[in-house]
Amino acid sequence: MLILSRKINEKIMIGSDISISIIEIRGDQVRIGVDAPKTVKVFRQEVFDAIMAENRAAAQSSPVFPELDLGIKRDPF
Repeated sequence: MLILSRKINEKIMIGSDISISIIEIRGDQVRIGVDAPKTVKVFRQEVFDAIMAENRAAAQSSPVFPELDLGIKRDPF
């Protein structure tokens, strides 16, 4: 992990098209701004974790399709 120190209004660049700006420091909270292309999804960690959990649950579940009665007799064996 790279650890950097920044002051208000200073930025961190990730590649050439993503920047993180320090907007405000108040007590133990830091407000940051992320400037990235619209194709790059940016989430808070807890939101990202919730999305990943939902995706895993959806991938593990099997769809439920009710049987349709189309008047077709099926041999049970």
